[in-house]
Amino acid sequence: MSETKFDSERAPEPVGLYPHARQVGNLLFLSGVGPRERGTKKIPGVELDDDGNIVSYDIEKQCRSVFNNVRMILEDSGSSWDKIVDVIVFLTNMKDDFKTYNRVYAEYFKDNLPCRTTVEINCLPTPIAIELKVIATI
Repeated sequence: MSETKFDSERAPEPVGLYPHARQVGNLLFLSGVGPRERGTKKIPGVELDDDGNIVSYDIEKQCRSVFNNVRMILEDSGSSWDKIVDVIVFLTNMKDDFKTYNRVYAEYFKDNLPCRTTVEINCLPTPIAIELKVIATI
């Protein structure tokens, strides 16, 4: 079975040694995708103090940015939003953020209903509140 790695020119650069996506057969596996913007460490909706600690954040802005980043990686890898089959969502604050995240998720996925798992985790590698792990067909 052939394997191909993809790196998007539009999505934010990975924070470690991994590709944006990897195709194996007709499946496309995306590495964890956060809300950062390409070419900067800026995170939409996040205010940091001088030490890099989160002062405040807007989960809706982060959700929209993550979904847009996922879309760019899918398109740049030869797939598309409607080909997503599985989503794992990592939230750092389920109690406060799930309702907003779930509402925004419903907007983006109203025409495509992939399987979904949402879990709360202690933290993510950068000061973000949400990250997606996606599998799509290609």
